[in-house]
Amino acid sequence: MKLTSFLIRFLAKRQWERNKKNKFNALDHQNKIFKKIINNGVDSLFGKNNSINKSIKYIDFKKLIKLNDYESIRPYVKKISEGETNILTKGAPKYFAITSGTTSGTKYIPLTMEMLNFQMRAIKELLLLYSYQSGNCKLSNTGMMFIQGSPVLRKFNKIPFAKLSGITARHIPFFLKKNRYPSMKTNCISNWDEKIKKIVLETFDKDMGVIGGIPPWVITYFRALLAHTQASNIKEIFPNFELYIHGGTSFENYKNSIFKLCGDIDTLETYPASEGFFAYQDNLNEKHLLLLTNHGVFYEFVEVSRFKKGDNERVCLADVELGKNYVLIVSTVSGLWAYNTGDTIRFVSINPYKIVFCGRVSQYCSVFGEHVIEKEVQTALTQTLKKSGGEICEFSVCPKIKTNTKESHHEWFIEFVVKPKNMRNFEESLNREMETQNIYYKDLIKSNIISTLKVICVKRGGFDEYMKSIGKFGGQNKCPHLSNDRKIGDFLSEYYED
Repeated sequence: MKLTSFLIRFLAKRQWERNKKNKFNALDHQNKIFKKIINNGVDSLFGKNNSINKSIKYIDFKKLIKLNDYESIRPYVKKISEGETNILTKGAPKYFAITSGTTSGTKYIPLTMEMLNFQMRAIKELLLLYSYQSGNCKLSNTGMMFIQGSPVLRKFNKIPFAKLSGITARHIPFFLKKNRYPSMKTNCISNWDEKIKKIVLETFDKDMGVIGGIPPWVITYFRALLAHTQASNIKEIFPNFELYIHGGTSFENYKNSIFKLCGDIDTLETYPASEGFFAYQDNLNEKHLLLLTNHGVFYEFVEVSRFKKGDNERVCLADVELGKNYVLIVSTVSGLWAYNTGDTIRFVSINPYKIVFCGRVSQYCSVFGEHVIEKEVQTALTQTLKKSGGEICEFSVCPKIKTNTKESHHEWFIEFVVKPKNMRNFEESLNREMETQNIYYKDLIKSNIISTLKVICVKRGGFDEYMKSIGKFGGQNKCPHLSNDRKIGDFLSEYYED
């Protein structure tokens, strides 16, 4: 056995034992993180403006610190960009991790080295936990390929910025760099079509064991690989490929397409964000995500039903309940304070704390009073694909408003890889699943207020063209799966309806 394999086996076992202990000490971890965040921020400009003191208790913290969004912290971010220190927390961030928003444009999220180390630690833990469970201790000797954002750094005044995935690409542990792909040169290519071609040329003859990335972009990479090599299956190209790491969107609706392209492999889901690394799948046999409570983030939660009514009452981890949808609120060692991530989650376990990602609170459809959320359309589509067959590449749902209200309905724009044999049956099954998922939707249908949903088949490449049209093609960008307006639907209807 090589020394590296022996070392990984030792580290993997130790991580497994540590994980077993840590996940049942979540509340202690959160108390320590809370105190750390307070100590780091008490002398900052934000801390002084909000009367934070070192002895503050959580009940007072909730009263003093209102719920923040990016617009709330924008003035502080501007000061940080100009080189001022001790603004949101002590010192200054190493980077800004950029993300986009529908109302604030590009958001510059402070990223300190401490938080970046937590991000990198989470990935290391995930790989070691996988090694322990799978018995594969040769990960460092096989290729790892992550389809991600460009690591090219630009500056917002004095602070460098990039996508989080691009920043982390600059801080890969030394023992993983040897077999890490794509190369820095290729990863810096901004044109996504060109980048995929270069990645294929750089990797088609390598021994890949681990591949990561958002499902639609990994599917694009796999197809380009097969076209280049004329192989019929990814395992013909990478016989030792055994682990796919995914995140950023629900995997279930892409699973059949991935498995068809590469055969039976292990998959692990992650939940990283510019604000912090929130959760990962710590158990191969259990698809729920373990909330990471000792990785620099203090969590709070607002019930989605309350949030939509303007009630921002927050609860900490100790007070969450199973089965409720919550908006995820975070305070971090990087200087975020009661920050609304815009994500929604649901707890499926409390001992340990495990969650499922439900979508974006801004992604909903309620033109007719149906209050449909992303998790419901994801689940309905997953169940329909299981029953009716078919494979999808991408999809998005939006309302269609008719003059005669009874003819109004939801339109499902779906780009199929393989169409179901009977589209009418597929459509009817999808509508039944939606009625199961959402009682308001069902009542609207049964009361003849709206009609049943319609499926619109999108030509191959249609969603890619939409993302190009808004300047968000490639990288970690994701097409919204649910909208309360017609922007995506109108584009696809005009140019790419099949």
